[in-house]
Formats: sequence, C-alpha cells, structure tokens
Amino acid sequence: MDAQERMTLCGTEYAVLRLLGKGKGGYSYLVERGGQPFVLKQIHHEPCDYYTFGDKLQSELRDYARLREIGVPMPEMLAVDEAQERILKQYISGDTVDVLVAENRLPDWCIPQMEALCERLYAANTNIDYYPTNFVPLDGTLYYIDYECNDYMAQWDFQHWGIQYWRKP
Repeated sequence: MDAQERMTLCGTEYAVLRLLGKGKGGYSYLVERGGQPFVLKQIHHEPCDYYTFGDKLQSELRDYARLREIGVPMPEMLAVDEAQERILKQYISGDTVDVLVAENRLPDWCIPQMEALCERLYAANTNIDYYPTNFVPLDGTLYYIDYECNDYMAQWDFQHWGIQYWRKP
C-alpha cells in the first residue's frame, strides 16, 4: 500500500502511513485520522505451515479479553469491523525489542519485567508470542503489541523459547 491509500473501519476512513508488519493472522498498518496515529490490523487468510487457526477475528477478540483479564500491558482495542475483519488498536510508539536488541539498546528493566509478567501468565495457564517483534518498551512499561495467546506449554514459554531472541548472539 502506498502512503496515499485509505482504509475504512466501521465506516470511518483512515490514511495509511505504512505497513508495520505481517503476522500469522494479519497485516498491521500504521494509520492516522485527525492527526492521531492508530494501528489497523487486517485479518488475512494466508496459510501458515506451523499454526492452525479457526476464526482468526474471533480468536483475536477472545485472546484480547483473556490477556486483559490477566493484566498484560498492551494497546487498547478501539474498534472492530467484523464484516471487513479489521481491528483498530492504540498505537504504542517506539522501537520493538528486536530492534533494541540488535542495536544493544534494550533497557535493563525489560527482561525482569517480562519475567514478572510470565509469573502472571503461567499462573493463568497462558503463553503469549514471546518473539521480540511483539514488544515495545515505552515509559518504563513493556507493551505486548500483539493479542495472540495460547494455553501454557513449557517448550514455548519465555525461559525455554522466547529468551533466546531477547539477547544478542
């Protein structure tokens, strides 16, 4: 999409600024309306070799509710357009953890904060996608900018899988 393109959500038009990323479930775009930035996620139905989905939009909504109940810091879900399979989220500004790790700029408090979050997640029998592109540290809080979560499995928890991507090789 070029910067002049527009997308609608619930009848409201947003200017597309750029593609933020593509995940297993959709494309996330930085959009703006009235000078305010947002993230607009468009669900896609492209195959994923290592993950099985049911209804991706309903999964996002369920996962968001589950993570809010656990108290995971994440962008607020602002609107849902079920017909177009689009979600509007609060934009959390800043570099993702993968960029910060690559540039040796990851704040010292991020890993201890993630470990404290894991205690709450594991107590709720939940894992999130610990890959560092899914996290943005901002003003002393580590935000999980995705909504994906699954039932807990040790092989996919932070200590056994995620931590390896949070340290520079």
